[in-house]
Amino acid sequence: MAFSRGTARFLSFLLLGLLPVSVLGGNILSTSGFTICQNNATVQVTKLNVTYNKDTRIVNFDVAGSSNTVQNVTATMIVSAYGQQVYTNTFNPCDTGMAEMCPVPAASFASHGQQTIPQEYADKIPSIAFSIPNLDSTVKMTLQGDGGEDVACIESMVGNGQTLHIAAISYAAVGMAAAALVLSALSALAAGGHPGASTPSPTFGEVIGWFQSMATNGMLSVPYPSVYRSFTANFAFSTGLVPWGSMQVAIDNFRAKTGGNLTEDSYQYLDNNATLVFQNGATTSARMARRAVSSIMLWARDGSTVTVNGTSTDVGGSGESSSSPSLYSKADHFVSGIEAYSEQLEIPEANTFMTLLLIWAIIVAVIIVFILLLKAILEAWSMFGNIPRSMESWRKRYWWRLAKSLTSLILLLYGVWTLYCIYQFTNGDSWAAKVLAGITLGLFTLVLAWYTWQIHSKAKEYKKLEGDAGKLYEEKETWIKYNIFYENYKKRYWWLFVPVIVYGFAKGCIIAGANGHGLIQSAGQLIVESLMLGLLLWTRPFQMMSGQWINILVQIVRVISVGCILVFVEELGISQTTKTITGIVLVVTQCVLTALLAILLVVNALVNCIRENPHRRARKEREKLKLERDLDNLTPLEPMQNKGSTAYKAPMVAGAPFGDNKGRYGPVPARAQSPAPSSELDLGRPSRFAREGDDTRLMSSAASMGRRTERSVSRSPDREPTLPDVGLGRGY
Repeated sequence: MAFSRGTARFLSFLLLGLLPVSVLGGNILSTSGFTICQNNATVQVTKLNVTYNKDTRIVNFDVAGSSNTVQNVTATMIVSAYGQQVYTNTFNPCDTGMAEMCPVPAASFASHGQQTIPQEYADKIPSIAFSIPNLDSTVKMTLQGDGGEDVACIESMVGNGQTLHIAAISYAAVGMAAAALVLSALSALAAGGHPGASTPSPTFGEVIGWFQSMATNGMLSVPYPSVYRSFTANFAFSTGLVPWGSMQVAIDNFRAKTGGNLTEDSYQYLDNNATLVFQNGATTSARMARRAVSSIMLWARDGSTVTVNGTSTDVGGSGESSSSPSLYSKADHFVSGIEAYSEQLEIPEANTFMTLLLIWAIIVAVIIVFILLLKAILEAWSMFGNIPRSMESWRKRYWWRLAKSLTSLILLLYGVWTLYCIYQFTNGDSWAAKVLAGITLGLFTLVLAWYTWQIHSKAKEYKKLEGDAGKLYEEKETWIKYNIFYENYKKRYWWLFVPVIVYGFAKGCIIAGANGHGLIQSAGQLIVESLMLGLLLWTRPFQMMSGQWINILVQIVRVISVGCILVFVEELGISQTTKTITGIVLVVTQCVLTALLAILLVVNALVNCIRENPHRRARKEREKLKLERDLDNLTPLEPMQNKGSTAYKAPMVAGAPFGDNKGRYGPVPARAQSPAPSSELDLGRPSRFAREGDDTRLMSSAASMGRRTERSVSRSPDREPTLPDVGLGRGY
C-alpha cells in the first residue's frame, strides 16, 4: 500500500498536527469485516480476518468459505486509499505453497496461519498508514475462473485502530457542558432574581445546542468519510444517546413484551453477530480494535493450516497445528442515517427514543432530589439562623423552581425529542414505545405552547398599559416566572424564543421524516439554518455584545457545516478524495469553534471572580439613592451635620413657615363672621355665634391654647403663642 507524496503530506499535516488521536492498535493494520461484491458467486467467503504488524512484519490471516465446483482460480487484489487506487497485484494461489487449494475443491474450506513479509515490501507501506485516524482504505479481492470469468468478489476495509471516536473527547465535552452549567447557575445566583439580568455567553443552552448540532450533522443519510462520522459520535450524549449495555438489555426486554422484533434489532445482535456496513463501504464491528490487538499473539510461527471438509493440514512451519477463534464471522448489517449513528454506539435503532426517555427520566430525578435537598437545608437553616434574602426566595418558591428547571430541560431537548419521536413512529416496532413517544411529544408541545401564550398575554397587557412590553423585564414576578425564554434577548425582541422553538422542531422533522434521503435532508437543513442565520443578522437580538457575536458565529458554522455535508451526497457524484478532505475541514472547523467556546467559558469564569457583580452594584446604587431621598424629605428637630463637617445642613422646609426669624407666630388674624344658616335666619332666631358671644371670645379661646400651665416658667399671661426656638430659623 502506498500514498502519493502530496497526499501523505497533506493528511499528515492536518490530522497528525491538529487532531487528537488514540493509540488503540499500535503499528497494526487489519481488516474490519467484509462485504460480498458479487451476486451468484460460485465461491462464497464466510470469514475473513487479516492483520499486519509493522514491528514484526508478520501477516496473520483467517479465511473460510465454500465452492460449488472444482476449479482453478486466479486472484486479483486491489488496494485503495481515500478513493484512489494505490496498489494492484494478480497472483495464483498455487504459487503461495497452498497446494490443497489448487484447484479450489467443491467443498467448504478454511485457512488460517501467518506469513512473514519481506523487508523490501514492508518498507513500501508509509508510516502515516499506521497513525492517521480512521484510515479510509479498502482491499478488494476478486477470483477469476479458468475462462476468465469472475467467480468470487470480496471487499474489506483496512484500519489501524486509530479513531476520533474516543472517550477523552466525550469526557472533555461533558466537562465543558458542566462548566457552562455551573457558570450559568452562579450568574443567576449573583443576579439574585434581578429583573432584566442576562447570562454571559456562552451559556449552558448555547453549548449544548452546539453539541447537538454536531451530533445531528452525523445522522443524515449520506456516505460520510469515516473520520467525520466517528468524530460526530463523540457528541451523542447531548442528544440523549448514552451507550449503556444494561439499559439497552432492559429496553430490549420491554420491546419484546410489547411487539418488538429482536432478531436483527437488539443489543445482543449488535454486540455479537453483526458487522456494520456503512454507505461509503466502511465496516466496523463491536470491540474490533481490542480483538485485533489480542489476536496478534495467537500465532507464534510462519505457516498456515488448511481445512477442507473438516480435514486439517499444516502448510510450512514446524508441523504443529495452530488455531484461532472465529473473530469476524459476523453477518453484514447495512446501515445508514440515524440507524448508522446510533448502532455505531451499540444502541439498536428501535431503542433510540426509549434511551432518550430513560436518560431524561434520570436527569429529572436528579433535579428533583437536588431541589428538595436544597429546600430541606434552607428550612433547617431558617430554624437556627437568618438565611440571606436571596435564598429566602428559593425556600419559598421551590415548587416553582422545580417546574422552571423541568421546563428548561424540555426547552433544551425539544428539537432532538421531536427527532427521536418521529423516528420511533416510522421505524419503531414496539406499540408501547410509540404510545410513549406520542404522549411525551404532545405533552412537551403543550407545555411550551402554554408558556408562549402566557408570555404573549403578559406582553399584550403591558403594551396596552405602557406602550411596550418592557415590563416583561422590569416586573420581578413576571421575570422570575418566564425569563428562561427571553432573558438574553433585547426588550423589543422578547418574542424570538418562538422562532427558536420552531427552528428546533423543523430540524427534527426534516432529519427523521426524510431519513434515507440524504439530498432532501441536507437541502432542508441548509434552508432552515440559513433562515435562522438571516433572522439573527437582521435582528441582532441579544443584550450582550458577546452573546451577539458568539451566537452569530455559531450559526455561520452551522450553515457552513450543512453546506459541506452536501458534498457527501451520492447524487452529486463528488470524488471520494474531495469528500475526505471536506470531512477533515469540517472536523478542524468544528474543533476550532468548540475550543473557542471553551476559552470563552474560562474567560467568563475569571471575569466573574475578579469583577464586581454589576447587578449587585446597581442594587447598591439604587438603595443609596433611595436613602438619600428619604433623608432629604425629613423635617428634623435638630441640626443635621455632614460627616467631617461642622456646618449645618439647611432643611428643605423651614421649621416655622409662618413665623419670624426667631420662629414666633404673629397674631392670629380675625376670622370673618360666617353667615347664619338659612334655616335659623328664616326662623328669626340668633345664630350659634351670636348665642355664644362675639368673635372676641373665639379669639381669646384660640390665644389660650398657647399658654403654659402652672408648672411652666412664669410668663406674661397675655403673651402670644410661640413654638420652641430650636434655631432652625437661623439656617439661612
